[in-house]
Amino acid sequence: MIKGITIVSAVASAGAPGAEFDRLTSLFSALGFEQGKGWQDAQGRGAAFLAPLGNLEFVTGRPPAVPPLLVEVTQLDHIRALVEKWLLADYRTEEIPTLLSPAELTHWNSRMFTVQLTPELKLGFWQSENPLHNQPAAVEGDLGAANMRFAIVTTRWNTVITDRLLQGSLDALHRSGAAKQDIEIVRVPGAWEVPSAARTLAESKKFDAIITLGCLLRGETAHYEAIYNEVARGIGQSQQETGVPHAFGVLTCETLEQALDRAGLKAGNKGFEAATAAIEMVSLQRKLAAGTVDSPARLSGDSSAPLSVDPSARLSGLAGGFSPLNTASEKEGFSPGSSSFTPKSSGSSK
Repeated sequence: MIKGITIVSAVASAGAPGAEFDRLTSLFSALGFEQGKGWQDAQGRGAAFLAPLGNLEFVTGRPPAVPPLLVEVTQLDHIRALVEKWLLADYRTEEIPTLLSPAELTHWNSRMFTVQLTPELKLGFWQSENPLHNQPAAVEGDLGAANMRFAIVTTRWNTVITDRLLQGSLDALHRSGAAKQDIEIVRVPGAWEVPSAARTLAESKKFDAIITLGCLLRGETAHYEAIYNEVARGIGQSQQETGVPHAFGVLTCETLEQALDRAGLKAGNKGFEAATAAIEMVSLQRKLAAGTVDSPARLSGDSSAPLSVDPSARLSGLAGGFSPLNTASEKEGFSPGSSSFTPKSSGSSK
């Protein structure tokens, strides 16, 4: 079984013994490569640097105008600055442009720069311009509520809060395309009665999702804890046993000020959020029931290439062991055998 790919590159021994070797290893460590197991004997020594992903490409026909070794990164400009700083330690400023190219757009929806690290070793560093590139494939619901029916269960208790939550839910549903006649509002005395009404509505099978709204404020006794535990349990049980999505928009707050903040003042509107969750869950259930699972390429917006997972894509710095690097693996739309590296001007379409 295949376990991995290793590229071996010889380093010239000109100058002080091992000086060029040490310079290269220091650069690759600074770039964020994970250091592997090296070796040393009477004949020489080696240093290994690991990247999360890698692949091997064979080409035929016109040779690609890119270096044989490509490294995918997530912060191209930062990487280029590190490489330039490394070169300036041994080269004059006017020599840098002959060794280090600018980061330019390619015709395969990426940016890339090349660097001649040694006479024998030339690398290309590239970054995808597609924000969904290397994201793991997932099935997700859409936020279109057309042709969906919703029931909203809200309470008369604490109406100064629940009316705001209700308006947030209606706003989200109407913005997403839900028709007025497809929304039914049910008012119950308090939060304790919400699960019962939600269960009745769900069992009627007239609605695609139930949105539950309410507000519980802590008092001087344990009444608060007894109520919110049972309300949450009842709503969750109704969803599990009926198979109808229930969106949870019942606030459990210490003070009235906290509840007002979560009903549209400072911390968003939890009624709006509950409604969007309900819409997405209805859409998701329909997709799963129909078996319409998007392929990774469709999710990335690129139908020409598979999508690999980049575990460092969301990280933001080199400190603390961060590795911004991927070897050139499954590049979106990049096929060296059929096209060469052609920089595009910044005004070209991607």
